[in-house]
Amino acid sequence: MAANRKFLFMLTFCSVLIGMFLTTGSVMQPPETRRKMEISSTAFKNGQPIPARYTCDDKNVSPPLAWSGVPGNAASLLLIVDDPDAPTGVWTHWVLFNLPASTGALAEDAVNSQSFPAAARQGVNDFKREGYNGPCSPAGKPHRYYFKIFALDIQLNVPAGASRQTVEAAMTKHVLAQGQLMGTYQRQ
Repeated sequence: MAANRKFLFMLTFCSVLIGMFLTTGSVMQPPETRRKMEISSTAFKNGQPIPARYTCDDKNVSPPLAWSGVPGNAASLLLIVDDPDAPTGVWTHWVLFNLPASTGALAEDAVNSQSFPAAARQGVNDFKREGYNGPCSPAGKPHRYYFKIFALDIQLNVPAGASRQTVEAAMTKHVLAQGQLMGTYQRQ
């Protein structure tokens, strides 16, 4: 009889704990529950080489980009371009934030195009410059370059010229959806 009461007590206690976790949000949703966005470029396909025009070996302008799947409740978009194959670790090529959520594309050489949104801000890349700097890896094996788009539920309250770390800290817990496009580049 005492064993049955102890079992019922433990069952009730566990049920109450599970209920608390589920209703208070203490159970975290895994990242894969975020919505997926699609990002593409007319200059190169996912997994394919990035034309030299968009690198330090040529014009060094940003490629045209387009995306879809922005949630209706998004307040802004953020774009980060990086190279995880750099000799010193992940190398940041572009941090662009506070793009209006209604933006669906960026033209080639976006910052200098007439359609560049006035509200958008650029952070400092690992070249210690504000704006886009294209692939510029050492000669040798190809490097991968990731163009990552994020839909956020807020406008970031950070100034233009902010570091990637500052931008990422501000976006924590505000990502609604994300997507990525990967291109490669190999310097001769």
